[in-house]
This record gives sequence, C-alpha cells and structure tokens, in this order.
Amino acid sequence: MRDFALAPPAVSHPTGGLADSVFDRAAHSPTLPMLARRPDAASSEWEEVTAVEVRDEVVDVAKGLVASGISPGHRVAIMARTRYEWTILGYALWAIGAEVVPIHPTSSRDQVEWILRDAGCVAVAVEDEQSVMTVGSVCAGLPRLRHVWQLDAGALGDLVQRGEFIPLATVDSLRRIVLPDSTAAVAYTSGTSGHPLGCALSHRGLASPCDTLLEGWGHTAAPPGEQGSVLAFLPLSHVYGLMIQGMCVRGGLLMAHEPDLSSEALTSALRSFRPTYFYGVPSLFEKIYKTFLRTAQQMGRGALFERAAETARDYAAACERHRLGAGPGPGFDLRLQHALYERTVYRKLRGALGGRARRATSGGSPLNRDLSLFYEGIGIYVHDGYGLTETSGGITMQPLGREKSGTVGQALPGTDIRVADDGEILVRGPSVFQGYVSDDAATRAALHGGWLATGDIGQLDPEGYLTITGRKKDVIITNSGKSVAPAALEHRLRMHPLIHQAVIVGDNRPCVGALITLDPEFLAHWRAGLAWQSDAPNREAREENALREEITRAVAAANSAVSRSESIRVFRVLPEPFDLANGLMTPSMKLRRDLIVRAYAFEIDAMYQARSRGGRQAVPDDSASWDDADNVFR
Repeated sequence: MRDFALAPPAVSHPTGGLADSVFDRAAHSPTLPMLARRPDAASSEWEEVTAVEVRDEVVDVAKGLVASGISPGHRVAIMARTRYEWTILGYALWAIGAEVVPIHPTSSRDQVEWILRDAGCVAVAVEDEQSVMTVGSVCAGLPRLRHVWQLDAGALGDLVQRGEFIPLATVDSLRRIVLPDSTAAVAYTSGTSGHPLGCALSHRGLASPCDTLLEGWGHTAAPPGEQGSVLAFLPLSHVYGLMIQGMCVRGGLLMAHEPDLSSEALTSALRSFRPTYFYGVPSLFEKIYKTFLRTAQQMGRGALFERAAETARDYAAACERHRLGAGPGPGFDLRLQHALYERTVYRKLRGALGGRARRATSGGSPLNRDLSLFYEGIGIYVHDGYGLTETSGGITMQPLGREKSGTVGQALPGTDIRVADDGEILVRGPSVFQGYVSDDAATRAALHGGWLATGDIGQLDPEGYLTITGRKKDVIITNSGKSVAPAALEHRLRMHPLIHQAVIVGDNRPCVGALITLDPEFLAHWRAGLAWQSDAPNREAREENALREEITRAVAAANSAVSRSESIRVFRVLPEPFDLANGLMTPSMKLRRDLIVRAYAFEIDAMYQARSRGGRQAVPDDSASWDDADNVFR
C-alpha cells in the first residue's frame, strides 16, 4: 500500500432504526419545524410542518402499510421525484421494519423491471399515471408485486384510511424491534454499463455519516441561534439525496422539497425558501457560475464580473495558504479589491442562491479547484465531498479551519482510507454496505477483509487529504502505452462557458481525443453577441469558424494542465447533449462512458481518420505526428 490514513475516533454508534429520529424529535421538540412544503408548485409560500405533525403523519401511513400486508423485511420501491410524500412514505416504511428500494422516476421499462425483480419488491409507490403504466407493463413477470400506489392520486391518504383500525401500539412494537444492522434500503448503483447492482445499506450505515457530520460540522449549517435549512432537490433515489434527508431529519434542520430541476423552478425555490446550506453536484455549480457570467455579459458587465471572479479566486487562495500555514493571507490591495466587489458583486451572487447560505457541499464527482476557490471568494465555501452508494454516502470532510480546495478533505472519524499500489482507493468503516443483493460474486470482488475496493483512483497527501483523480476503469491507455486519467481534462474543458459536457477518449488510439457538447443557453448568448449578427454575407460560415476557434482555445487551455503526451489532439463537437433521455447519463448525473463510446463509435473513428489523411498512415505509431490539435464539427 502506498498511502494510509487512519481516522480519528468515531462518534457514538447509532441505536435502533432510522425512523427513531422522527419520534425522538417529536418527543423532545414537538413544535420545531421539520419539513416545509408549498400548497402548489406555483406558490412562493412555504408551509412549515412541525416535528409532531410529521411523526403523526408517518404513524398514520405506517398503519396503512401494516393493513396492506407490508411486514418487516418486505421491500417496497419508491419511484418518484424529490417530494414531501417521498420522505413521509420512506420513514413510514422504516418505522415498521420494511426496506426502501429507491428508483429514479425516469428509469426505463427494462430498468424498472430489473430492479423490482432483483430486489423482490412486494409493492411500489409511483408518482403519476405514466409511471403506473410503466410498472403495469412489467407486472406480469413480477409475481411478488402486490401493490402499485400512485402518489398523485392520493395514495398516502388512501393508506391512512386503510390503517385507521390498526392500533398505534402495533407500529411502536414494530419500530422497536428494528436493529441498527437491519437493512434499511437497497440502493441501486447508477452503473455505467450492464444491469445496476443493489447495495444493501443498513440503518447504522445510513445513520453513521449523518451523525458524524452533524456532531463535527452541524453548527456550520446556519448562523448561531438559527435553525439550519436545506432545499432538497437532487434525487432521493440516489444515496447522496438520502444522506441529505437523513442529516436534516436527524439534525433538526428544516427541509423543503423541490421536485422540478429546471433552472427556473430551482431559482424560484431558492429565492423563496432561502436555505442556510446548499448542496449539489459539480455540473450544477458549473452551471450556476456560467449563468452568473452570461447574465453579467447580457447586462454589459461581463468584464466587471470576470475581474471580480479573478479577485475572488485570488482572495480565497490567499486565505487558504494562511489557514494551512503557508502564507500571510490576502494583502492590503487584495483585501481592498475584495471589499469593493463584496458590495457591488458578491452579495448579489449570493442572493441568487437565497442570500443566506455561507457553506455548501458538492458531491457525485470531483469539483474543479478554481470553481471551489471562486465560491469561497464570493462568500460560500463549497466543500467537495466524497462517497459512494456502497459507503452509504459521504466518507470524507474538510477539517474546519484547515480546508483545502482541490481535495475532498480527510476521512470522517471512524472511517479509514488507504490507497493501493495501483492507485485504487480502499475504505473501511461503519457506513460500508452489507453487500450486493442477489450477487455474492460481486460482493466478494468488492470487499476484502472489511475493506471496500471503491474503483476510484486517488492520492493521500502527508496530512491525510484525499484527492480523487478518476475512476480506475476510466483510465485511457493510448496505443503507445501512455495512461491518461480523463477527469482533469474534462473538468478544465467544462470550465469554458460554451462547453456543457466533455468525454475524453483514446483507448488504443494514437492520441487523446474528446467528445464535446455545448451549453445551449450560453451558445445562444454567444451567437447574439457576435459583431456580424446582422445580415452580413456568409454569416453562418463565419459563426462556425469563430466557434471552432473558441473551442480550440478551450482545448488549448485544458491541455496546459497536462503533459504533451496526455493532451487532447483531436475533438468533435456533438449536436446534442448526453442526458437521461438518450440513456447516456445516469440518474446521479454521471456520464455512461462505455455507452457514449459505443453510441459515437462512428464519430470517434471519423475524427481520428481525419487526422490520418494526406499521406499519414491510418493509425500512426508516432504520436508526435499528432502534435497539432484538430477539430471536427459534426
């Protein structure tokens, strides 16, 4: 092993099941607002639901589940967006010892059938009529499935009515026999290829990272004396969403739900709910940054924003050096500039996120260091977290007062991390999953003497800060034998406002290439700002040439961070993004690399062949003949 980081002592072990936190909160703080919801999607008013009201609703739904024949150990799927009913139903299931199987609501018919069969679900709660039809089309092959409940049709109200005759003592008795090591959820990995695997997560596993983070960092979720609040919008079908929900319920944070992930809906919800803590995935933080830039340019203040952004990054970097003992902190001129932009720029940017958040978490994939410094510089420190479905959520955190952007922090108390000789990150601790359901071979391949082989590659520095460099299976090996981790290049490409997504390719090729998609909103804004936007002759050709030059500059900027042999030499801009609809993105917003490479095999071949014309051999052995970056627009 190359690196090893032992964690500090763990916090006290959780007892009982996840639903106990709902009952404990109601007993000790009955009037504390626990959840917030809107009367309808168009409303900007939020109705607060107290802890005792949440508990009573959970109990009433739990009684309905018992009346419907749901028993301890039964698996029930929830296939819905992030909404109030998801949380109520999930905790009702946990209250009676049932196991939750989250399914992303946009899952295909085949994916739904696979998960329901593999998990052996006896019931499924869906959101709308379309989802009812999807489940209905596969029911014939699912003999265990007995109930399909539709949330939009009042399923929870029906369950409450059905359970009216069930005594409260029944639910209490079932809840008290739930053990910490009982399975709470079977969360299916997003899977970049093949069928997803169901990760069995215990009540202890899901509670452990929540309790550890709350004990050490919970006070940072809001200013002193205020109740913390979080807007939940990422899918509860992903472990990241489940962990955020668990932290809110266990930590007494007010949680609101926003099921609509469109920019307009999310912006409206943030401004009306005004959370004290923000969380998201890197692509969301990138999009917010680009929206800031585009809005500033549309107002004729693009240069001002870029100067303010540079100052924010410089200021944050100076602050980081000071807290790590490597510098004196921002100088007088930098502090003066930062104070000026605080009054004119930064507070307005924070206002777009509700105005109250001072800290945030990014998860799902590594966050670009420059982007992290930007947010810290405008007054919102974004902690880049690390975790997997198999670890029940987060396993690292930045130590308070010793935060280091560009890393995912240090191991949580009670969790140990080491890096194998091949760079793979290994983890052990209380949140590691119980195994893959129905696949003992996959479980044995992942767990070795209590250590989980994560499949991620990274580095531990002497102080125990972990840096993620990519996925082990994503490493590209060119035909010259050069190994390239694509993440760094992809992150730098996406920092250009025109670039939405990037996938690095090059396995068994003479050089590294890239498939690129463009941000449609910024592209429209960019086109509108061109000087020849009028009826100038050959406008379209001139626009395409200008776009080609802009993307070429973005590629050159990305290449500046890597060695010559690792740099991008060919690229192609694709006409449409990778998304859930075309099956090239997972519900957790990760790109399905294997499927993308297969789907665009023709385009990949074409961009390499374009460089081998004109006397060059089809597959040059000498990568030096690919020195000049080329570009091919489809």
